[in-house]
Amino acid sequence: MKKIDGIIFDMDGVITDTEKWLQRYYLKAAEELGFTKIKAEHILEIRSLPAEIAEKKMKSLVCDDFDFYAVRERRKKYMSEHIEKYGLEKKKGIDELLRYIKKKGLKCSVATATPAERTKEYLTRLGIISYFDEIVCADMVEKGKPEPDIYIEAAKRLGLPEASCIALEDSPNGVLSAYRAGCVTVMVPDLTQPDEKTSELIYAKADSLLDVIDIISKINGDRSRWL
Repeated sequence: MKKIDGIIFDMDGVITDTEKWLQRYYLKAAEELGFTKIKAEHILEIRSLPAEIAEKKMKSLVCDDFDFYAVRERRKKYMSEHIEKYGLEKKKGIDELLRYIKKKGLKCSVATATPAERTKEYLTRLGIISYFDEIVCADMVEKGKPEPDIYIEAAKRLGLPEASCIALEDSPNGVLSAYRAGCVTVMVPDLTQPDEKTSELIYAKADSLLDVIDIISKINGDRSRWL
């Protein structure tokens, strides 16, 4: 295995502890608009997907007339109100991992389905945007996750081969995207654990971002793990 020179982060569920709220407000919005057959597990299946694919998926899971875009807009409103009231939560270990990356001279990027404006807003609110060399969002590439485009683009912008980049993901769709791109894919589970199929695609599972420091150190033969 090549030495790791770059780390590419998904955002929701990896950097920000937002997936639980996205799920809750999707359900609330859908039920308020009369789509009462929606279930929590349906929301899990559209994590990281671009809107056009998520719409088709939700129509197949809930009902043919599921108004995905109306539900999504209402969900966005609830999510914005929540963040304004309560702020954003970081995932455990993000500060320590970013400091380690900086100390070791590694490059890092975000590769997220979240639009660029909101991505920059979240990272700025958390006080960590300066750590990232690049920010790549789904609207910057031809095809979103689970296609590999976003990870290929992120690695390209870092000036690195995909195989020398660790990709950090929390969802099966994101894992598949990173795997297809040829990244060293590490799953950091949030709302779900890797199933049998997903487990075959990942290099390792990390219980938190703190464990990613150990994974990088082991691959790179770095004995000075901690700061």
